[in-house]
Amino acid sequence: MPPKRKILSSFISFDVTYTDGTRSSNRRVPYTELSGLDGDAPARDFIEAQDREISAASGRPRADIKSLARTPVRVVSKV
Repeated sequence: MPPKRKILSSFISFDVTYTDGTRSSNRRVPYTELSGLDGDAPARDFIEAQDREISAASGRPRADIKSLARTPVRVVSKV
Protein backbone atom coordinates (compact mmCIF):
# COMPACT_ATOMS: atom_id res chain seq x y z
CA MET A 1 0.00 0.00 0.00
CA PRO A 2 1.49 3.38 -0.98
CA PRO A 3 2.06 5.99 1.76
CA LYS A 4 -0.68 8.55 2.29
CA ARG A 5 -0.02 11.96 0.85
CA LYS A 6 -0.28 15.02 3.02
CA ILE A 7 -2.82 17.40 1.55
CA LEU A 8 -1.71 21.01 1.55
CA SER A 9 -4.41 23.62 1.24
CA SER A 10 -3.86 27.17 0.13
CA PHE A 11 -6.58 28.39 2.52
CA ILE A 12 -7.26 28.10 6.25
CA SER A 13 -10.89 28.15 7.41
CA PHE A 14 -12.02 30.15 10.43
CA ASP A 15 -15.25 30.33 12.43
CA VAL A 16 -16.12 33.92 13.33
CA THR A 17 -18.43 35.01 16.14
CA TYR A 18 -19.66 38.61 16.10
CA THR A 19 -20.61 40.84 19.04
CA ASP A 20 -24.29 40.72 18.07
CA GLY A 21 -24.30 36.92 18.46
CA THR A 22 -24.20 35.97 14.80
CA ARG A 23 -21.73 33.40 13.54
CA SER A 24 -20.02 32.92 10.21
CA SER A 25 -18.47 29.52 9.55
CA ASN A 26 -15.66 28.50 7.23
CA ARG A 27 -14.37 31.97 6.38
CA ARG A 28 -11.38 31.32 4.15
CA VAL A 29 -8.07 33.11 4.69
CA PRO A 30 -5.10 32.54 2.36
CA TYR A 31 -2.34 30.51 3.96
CA THR A 32 0.19 33.13 2.87
CA GLU A 33 -1.49 35.70 5.15
CA LEU A 34 -0.71 33.53 8.19
CA SER A 35 2.91 32.66 7.44
CA GLY A 36 4.55 34.71 10.16
CA LEU A 37 5.25 34.85 13.86
CA ASP A 38 1.92 36.55 14.60
CA GLY A 39 -0.06 33.29 14.54
CA ASP A 40 -3.71 33.81 13.61
CA ALA A 41 -3.77 37.57 14.34
CA PRO A 42 -3.46 38.54 10.64
CA ALA A 43 -6.59 36.47 9.93
CA ARG A 44 -8.68 38.94 11.96
CA ASP A 45 -7.40 41.84 9.84
CA PHE A 46 -8.07 39.92 6.62
CA ILE A 47 -11.63 38.97 7.66
CA GLU A 48 -12.36 42.52 8.86
CA ALA A 49 -11.28 43.80 5.43
CA GLN A 50 -13.63 41.27 3.78
CA ASP A 51 -16.45 42.43 6.07
CA ARG A 52 -15.84 46.07 5.07
CA GLU A 53 -16.11 45.12 1.39
CA ILE A 54 -19.29 43.14 2.04
CA SER A 55 -20.77 46.06 4.03
CA ALA A 56 -19.98 48.52 1.26
CA ALA A 57 -21.59 46.29 -1.37
CA SER A 58 -24.69 45.44 0.65
CA GLY A 59 -25.18 48.74 2.47
CA ARG A 60 -25.57 46.91 5.79
CA PRO A 61 -22.73 47.14 8.32
CA ARG A 62 -21.39 44.00 10.01
CA ALA A 63 -20.94 43.83 13.77
CA ASP A 64 -17.46 43.76 15.29
CA ILE A 65 -15.67 40.43 15.62
CA LYS A 66 -15.96 38.96 19.11
CA SER A 67 -13.91 35.80 18.61
CA LEU A 68 -12.07 33.97 15.88
CA ALA A 69 -11.14 30.27 15.87
CA ARG A 70 -9.83 27.86 13.29
CA THR A 71 -12.48 25.52 11.93
CA PRO A 72 -11.78 22.00 13.27
CA VAL A 73 -10.44 19.63 10.67
CA ARG A 74 -12.94 16.94 9.85
CA VAL A 75 -11.48 13.45 9.67
CA VAL A 76 -13.27 10.99 7.43
CA SER A 77 -12.86 7.42 8.56
CA LYS A 78 -13.14 4.48 6.23
CA VAL A 79 -15.30 1.70 7.55
